[in-house]
Amino acid sequence: MKDFAKIISKYFTRYLTDDRGCSSQTIDTYRYAFMQFIEYMDKVKKVKPENITMKAVNYNNVIDYLLWIEQCLHVSISTRNIRLAAFKGFASYVKYEYPEYLQEAAQILKIKSKKKESCEVSYTTHEGMKYILQQIDRGTNTGLRDYTMFTLMYSTGIRVSELINIRGQDVSMSTPKSITIHGKGGKVRYVAIVKQFAPIFEHYLNQNKCLLPQNLCNCIFTNHSKEQFTRQGINQRLKIYVDKAREQYPQLIPANFSPHKIRHSTAMALMEEGTELIIVRDLLGHSSVQTTEIYAKASTARKRKAIEEHSNDLVDREQPLWENNSTVLEWLKGLGKHNIM
Repeated sequence: MKDFAKIISKYFTRYLTDDRGCSSQTIDTYRYAFMQFIEYMDKVKKVKPENITMKAVNYNNVIDYLLWIEQCLHVSISTRNIRLAAFKGFASYVKYEYPEYLQEAAQILKIKSKKKESCEVSYTTHEGMKYILQQIDRGTNTGLRDYTMFTLMYSTGIRVSELINIRGQDVSMSTPKSITIHGKGGKVRYVAIVKQFAPIFEHYLNQNKCLLPQNLCNCIFTNHSKEQFTRQGINQRLKIYVDKAREQYPQLIPANFSPHKIRHSTAMALMEEGTELIIVRDLLGHSSVQTTEIYAKASTARKRKAIEEHSNDLVDREQPLWENNSTVLEWLKGLGKHNIM
């Protein structure tokens, strides 16, 4: 077995799990990065997986790998940066545990994340979310489950990974009604069950016997096979109702609306209602208020755009000085004659 195989094995089975206590989701993310790297080395560098050495995990190969997943696999900048984070985490481990590879590790740690262009937050309004929920037939067991899941997501802003991991023991229906959410990095927070949603949620829990003592360790939301939902499964269920709603209200439902965009919609609704940033941060489970600020900026930009559009007919368009001249050159020559400040 080559040194790379031995070290990567210890990294995943001992360091990430025992020393760092990383979640299974984080470990899967890191694992996938190295699986792709091995695939790259095999396909592009023609180095078989069993022949990869630690010397091959160097600055040039990691840079080339990142370029490969961008250009050939067409991953986003965010995904590219996540893959880089996996290698930096591994490099930090190697740097201290295997000093003979200090130089390679130090070079990898110098690789910078790629900046992405700021883009608008994709979300739907409260009205748009209402139309999506209206597509669900609550008269069926499947419909009641889906309506409960997506209403819960919108009323609390929880992540998909948090939703599918809620168990009976995490739910408290005594006043004040709340759910214990197990978030990223093992962080625990509590979200309130709003009074408008409480009767629907209680009906679902009772119908599915989620709070019986023998079921408290089971996930409250399961698929048709009575197994824990996957992220893909939740996405597929939402897509059914989103497609129906978009046919009727295309202007309200953005393209590629996903479960995570329900979270965006919750945050934007709170910001536009004037909710304090700290409260939104705590509700969403962000580790830093800087992460939450994206919604504040998006809300401000949206309001500014609405004001500007509303004011278009009120203010005459100012005519640039050079429009009175036949050429830009003439305007530039006469620039000194005008007080343009």
